[in-house]
Amino acid sequence: MERWIKIPREVMDVYKMIGRPTPLFRAKGLEEMLDTPARIYYKREDYSPTGSHKLNTAIAQAYYARKDGAERLTTETGAGQWGTALSLACSLMDLQCKVYMVRVSFNQKPFRKTIMQLYGGEVVPSPSNHTEFGRRMLKEDPEHPGSLGIAISEAMEEALQEENVYYSLGSVLNHVLLHQTVIGLETKKQLEIAGETPDIMIGCVGGGSNFGGAIFPFVKDKLDGKLDCEFIAAEPKSCPTLTAGEYRYDFGDTAGMTPLLKMYTLGHDFVPPSVHAGGLRYHGMSPQVALLVREGVINARAVPQHTIFESGVKFAKAEGVVPAPETCHAISVAIDEARKCRETGEEKTIVISFSGHGLLDLKGYGDYLEGKI
Repeated sequence: MERWIKIPREVMDVYKMIGRPTPLFRAKGLEEMLDTPARIYYKREDYSPTGSHKLNTAIAQAYYARKDGAERLTTETGAGQWGTALSLACSLMDLQCKVYMVRVSFNQKPFRKTIMQLYGGEVVPSPSNHTEFGRRMLKEDPEHPGSLGIAISEAMEEALQEENVYYSLGSVLNHVLLHQTVIGLETKKQLEIAGETPDIMIGCVGGGSNFGGAIFPFVKDKLDGKLDCEFIAAEPKSCPTLTAGEYRYDFGDTAGMTPLLKMYTLGHDFVPPSVHAGGLRYHGMSPQVALLVREGVINARAVPQHTIFESGVKFAKAEGVVPAPETCHAISVAIDEARKCRETGEEKTIVISFSGHGLLDLKGYGDYLEGKI
């Protein structure tokens, strides 16, 4: 088994074009607000042109698909970050792109559709009338809010029916997390330059790609006894895959079209509540992340929606950056850990994987500020 896999030159050139390496910031404003001795850092994946970490794997997947003869890619998206990233990546790699966007997010975040179309992507709300499975879901419930599992099924169905059309997944699978390790590799080097060693690393999890990509380069050091660091996966209380799911084989999509994956799951037919963190509304989890949770290497925490927006507002006021609702889950846990340091006097180094900005998620913030959440 290879420990290192070389990034293709063309992919690396695009990474440089989109602003990699992304910066690691010290959250001094948040530290002062919390009056904590902890040192808080956050890795700015929102610096990407599309606003999140998703472009890291979108570029690589589009590159390899084109190399293999693909002409068009189909995919799913929850909050729209992944669909936006793949639309841009396909444009850069001269491919067509069709995105099935979870219906509740499609309605909550209309400007995501605009950006995907701007990059050349075709966007339809899921469940849709474009596929047999989508039509079946709509027949059962014409107002179905959709889920990532359903959108995956629709995108896969279309790809299987047409030649030179490939399906591309934005999280969960091993190759996706591999591409995302660029986050952790950069973070590791940046912390070394800053003279810091992480005590706690935190990321939000839906399928697990941003969190896995951030921590995997550090996991070997922990397993080898060279690093004493707690890895915390933050998930929605409304979709508690790691904290309340079963560890077993399950399908990655609602229709049962994917291979069986050994993971924590709420059941592939589970439809999560219509929360604003659309990117985390997924029933399963990366098998790699799930195994590390099972083995006690990773700890998981579930956070309610009201709390994550409260944390997001605090962060925005302290740092001037508006986090995505998904990212707010990690920030909420980081705030809890920083407060513990205030109580104990420990000067721990806390690192947040800041997976994306929330500038196109303002309806959620508006609902929170108006007391609707």
